[in-house]
Amino acid sequence: MRLDPQAALALGLLRLCWGSHVYTLNGTDPEGDPVSYQISFDPSSRNVFSVDPNFGNITLVEELDREREDEIEAIISISDSLNLVAEKVVILVTDANDEAPRFIQEPYIVHVPEDTPPGSSILKVHAVDKDTGSGGSVTYFLQNMQSTKFAMDRHSGVLRLKPGTTLDYEKARAHFVTVVAKDGGGRLRGADVMFSATTTVTVNVEDVQDMAPIFVGTPYYGYVYEDTIPGSEVLTVAAMDGDRGKPNHILYSLMSESDGAFEINETSGTISITQSPAQLQREVYELHVQVTEVSSAGSPAAQAIVPVTIRIVDLKNHPPTFYGESGPQNKFEQSLYEHPPQGEILRGLKITVNDSDQGANAKFNLRLVGPGGMFRVVPQTVLNEAQVTIIVENSAAIDFEKFKVLTFKLLAIEVNTPEKFSSTADVVIQLLDTNDNVPKFTSHYYIARIPENVPGGSNVLAVTAVDPDTGPWGEVKYSLYGSGADLFLIHPSTGVVYTQPWASLDAEATARYNFYVKAEDMEARYSLAEVFVTLLDVNDHYPQFGKSIQEKTMVLGTPVKIEATDQDAEEPNNLVDYSIIRVEPANVFDINAHTGEIRLKNSIRSLESLHNITPNGVYTWSLEVQAKDRGSPSLSTTASLKIDITDTEMLSRSPMDAFLMQTKDNPMKAVGVLAGIMAIIVAVTVLVSTATFWHNRKSNKVLPVRRVLRKRPSPAPGTVRIKWLKFNRTKVAAKFVLREDAPNGNCNSQSQGSPPPPRAPDPPPPPRMVPRTAAAPWAVPTVSGSLSPPQPQCSSKPKALGSPMQSALVAELRQKFEKNNVASKPYF
Repeated sequence: MRLDPQAALALGLLRLCWGSHVYTLNGTDPEGDPVSYQISFDPSSRNVFSVDPNFGNITLVEELDREREDEIEAIISISDSLNLVAEKVVILVTDANDEAPRFIQEPYIVHVPEDTPPGSSILKVHAVDKDTGSGGSVTYFLQNMQSTKFAMDRHSGVLRLKPGTTLDYEKARAHFVTVVAKDGGGRLRGADVMFSATTTVTVNVEDVQDMAPIFVGTPYYGYVYEDTIPGSEVLTVAAMDGDRGKPNHILYSLMSESDGAFEINETSGTISITQSPAQLQREVYELHVQVTEVSSAGSPAAQAIVPVTIRIVDLKNHPPTFYGESGPQNKFEQSLYEHPPQGEILRGLKITVNDSDQGANAKFNLRLVGPGGMFRVVPQTVLNEAQVTIIVENSAAIDFEKFKVLTFKLLAIEVNTPEKFSSTADVVIQLLDTNDNVPKFTSHYYIARIPENVPGGSNVLAVTAVDPDTGPWGEVKYSLYGSGADLFLIHPSTGVVYTQPWASLDAEATARYNFYVKAEDMEARYSLAEVFVTLLDVNDHYPQFGKSIQEKTMVLGTPVKIEATDQDAEEPNNLVDYSIIRVEPANVFDINAHTGEIRLKNSIRSLESLHNITPNGVYTWSLEVQAKDRGSPSLSTTASLKIDITDTEMLSRSPMDAFLMQTKDNPMKAVGVLAGIMAIIVAVTVLVSTATFWHNRKSNKVLPVRRVLRKRPSPAPGTVRIKWLKFNRTKVAAKFVLREDAPNGNCNSQSQGSPPPPRAPDPPPPPRMVPRTAAAPWAVPTVSGSLSPPQPQCSSKPKALGSPMQSALVAELRQKFEKNNVASKPYF
């Protein structure tokens, strides 16, 4: 007894698929005794294979996972019931692309200075895939390559700054980069698949000192009056570091144009006069203030310079002055709703401007300095005094969501004086919000994927809409809209979409739902976003065999096919594998696990081979077949199948030959079939005879109704009379007409007396015939009715019978007459 050693090697090289036949063990016994096969495993390991003890077919019975167990040790044995041979084999589990890449060391957050050179490496991401071969190789790429400043090395996973691009802290303080890791693809359950994973890299830009200081509130004008005391403050300049992330300390200084008449505080920027105005040599001083950043190390850094104009004012010439309701005032405030009507006057600002000079010194211009185009000032030229009016110029630009506070400077500057005296007043407008915005969703559409077996009330997804308005106008209320939303609800405040408590989802009935979610504010201003919900198929349907599976006929050399359907919506849940569970009286079949085709084993080539295998020599097999889907967990269904095996020679014979061939081993069956056929023939004959008898009996029955004129037949003539009757039968019958009572009127002028009595017609002269011996007398049958010769008609046209009853009776008499003539033929 010997087991083929190549079995272990070949088995180890197979890519094993669950539920399929993976190998066939081949063993021989020198004595020719039948052998049986077994397979066993270590008690600590799983039993993943089973073997058919008679035919050696090895089948996978549990799902394999190479990443968890890449080789399996088993002991296969062969026995002839007396001796046992066993061998230990190592089964290698080859890989399938069933694992997706997975990023490690998440989250990825990196801080990058804004002066990083283009092309520099920033970060390296790393993803691993437990598969081997191409399925385990990982490549990287960016999801939005066109709209980013970064590039990715597809093999190493190194994130770099694109050549020719730079970072700018002042424009964008953070960048979010989506990295995709994709494996090389491979086979999984007979199909080529490819898996990928994504991660987000957060690039925080660090500020560096690359911006010069910025002055605030330019231009700068100052005035010194003749009675100003030395040491008094004239004006203050302000500057800040242009680098907002890590601002440096700032120092102020004056350039050399002041001739010692002014000084500046190096930390606050306040300019003061150091001499008496009477000692000053010029009426106008053009000063330049320099601001210098001091680094953390204490060394000077970036610098900036701004001009400052200081005028020495004669008391005989005064600058314009702004007044409010309570006196001189240099700041005016008002609250205003956003988007006021075009041309509206800001009536809350009570501003008056006055210049106490006379003549040309009292003429000055008004100008509004600030965000351009929103407001204009009226009048623009003033002599001595005027009421200042500010009017809305651009309503759309006055937006609460952009500016909570609008700040302007109202500037009055003399026109005709050499000093060009001027005054400023701050105008501060506090904007109030209105419901001028529609709620907007963060996305135009939302996509959700949920299993079909989620219970009612489960969360599906959350939508978000933002209304920039404040207060009640910014509160958003959510609702669902559309025919596909019947099975879903949404929380009106949070935007969480969930299933109805009673909802039962079924991917086989409806796999996708599409509806709209509506975001609405308190004044019914709304926007819509589209929601797509896809149901993920769950393996919840058993495979079902068709009704035609109970009995099939197999012709030698031709397979029979079984088919089962699985109502699940998606693969692999609706993919079915077939197997044979049990066969009686012996297993002589192979089945294709994927197509369900059942064939005889290659060793079976004729009916004689089957006759030798089975003890009784029958050609009918009973099988129990199984249909099992590929879902997880898998579901299966079994069915009983009866297969009658025949060959083309038997099919080509006549029905009787085929019947005799089928019953040659059972002659009593043939006798029973023949007896049944004879009984059916006898029963049919009896029924037909009975029906014919009753039909003839009813047709010969005639009841006498009226007096009948009888006529004795002449002695039976010979064959010549038969010929004469043959040609004149219809003429004789036509002479008899049913006579009814005469009507009251007549068509001619004859008297109203009764008609003459009827007389029988004269028979025709008998022809010459040969006398016949022993002729039976001719009996005249009795016929109901009254006969009379035809009467003359009133007109040349024949007149129809008076009633349907009369016509029917005449027809009956003619028929009886003709029948009697035919019945009398034997007597001639």
